[in-house]
Amino acid sequence: MTHAFSQLAPNLDDIARQGLYRSRRIIASPQGINLEIDGRKLINFCSNDYLGLANHPDVVNAFKSGVDQYGVGSGSAHLICGHSVAHHALEEELAAFTGRDRVLLFSTGYMANIGVISALLGRGDAVFEDRLNHASLLDGGLLSGARFKRYAHAGLADLEANLNKAAGNKLIVTDGVFSMDGDFAPLDELAAAAKNHDAWLMVDDAHGLGVIGEHGGGILEHYGLGQDDVPVLMGTLGKGFGTFGAFVAGSEALIETLIQKARTYIYTTALPAAVCEATRASLKIVIEESWRRNKLKQLSERFRLGAEQLGLQVMASASAIQPILIGDSQKAVDISNALLNAGFLVSAIRPPTVPQGSARLRVTFSALHEQQHVDRLLDALAKIIVGRK
Repeated sequence: MTHAFSQLAPNLDDIARQGLYRSRRIIASPQGINLEIDGRKLINFCSNDYLGLANHPDVVNAFKSGVDQYGVGSGSAHLICGHSVAHHALEEELAAFTGRDRVLLFSTGYMANIGVISALLGRGDAVFEDRLNHASLLDGGLLSGARFKRYAHAGLADLEANLNKAAGNKLIVTDGVFSMDGDFAPLDELAAAAKNHDAWLMVDDAHGLGVIGEHGGGILEHYGLGQDDVPVLMGTLGKGFGTFGAFVAGSEALIETLIQKARTYIYTTALPAAVCEATRASLKIVIEESWRRNKLKQLSERFRLGAEQLGLQVMASASAIQPILIGDSQKAVDISNALLNAGFLVSAIRPPTVPQGSARLRVTFSALHEQQHVDRLLDALAKIIVGRK
């Protein structure tokens, strides 16, 4: 008799041979720029906590107060008995922050993307996705049952050629800031194309909201676009806001449609109310403390200039995500491990997260980093990468 799952071990061996094996690191400290892993103190350069709010005392205290008031679990889905005053207040405050009619909270960004696309589209419709979109957006498009088409990264000509052939409802879907490359979607051009072809435009601004724009309004503020230009905006709360969860912002009709039809909203437990209270505190900091965005920009530019001077192949990014292209997966892992031994946590990103042959070190910055941290990382990269050439 064949042993159950006997085919899995050879598959795992094959993944390891390709330099693609993934493993978890166990963190023994609060999230921040200084982490403790296996008893070692490391400087963290791979977190998405861009503004340094995950362990901010005001956010932590708001969470504790929320637990005191609401307990830990929300108890149910939003449409049963899980939608609290805290949930509702956060939705209203996020709607004001994004300049939109309404907001709907989701338990994760993955669930938001799958739920929105599946609620808006079905058979006979069409969805068009940037080739480098996040996996959750791609999965949402595939699961919707609509005709699914990927267009070349930021490729307007390719997109328009496919829009011309489409029938039914048409949805263009893109990341705002691409999570593995750090570059911006050409939203002004995408918005114009959507209007010209009677299509909807959906933007996942997980890595832009709170971080990009003078007021933290994200990629839409960067381009000066509003609800009429981008009818569907998705944002996550676990990155720039430092907490957990996600939301979708848009018109009254959009939000009511999602409440009625988005299965990942209807059939899941609501976020803990205490998380909502923590996010309300972090939202205030995002709005009031613009120095965090300014400092983040300065640190990213300092690193980028230094990396270019070292001859490293940095990618075209104006965000806090500054990837260094390595190419070979095993080489990227080896450099990441060498940086770990030097006291720096920098992730090696490999296929299938990125295209074949484009493995990279994904360096990310936080407003809590200082210039000395940037310079020390550059020194380490000079010894490890440049020294090997």
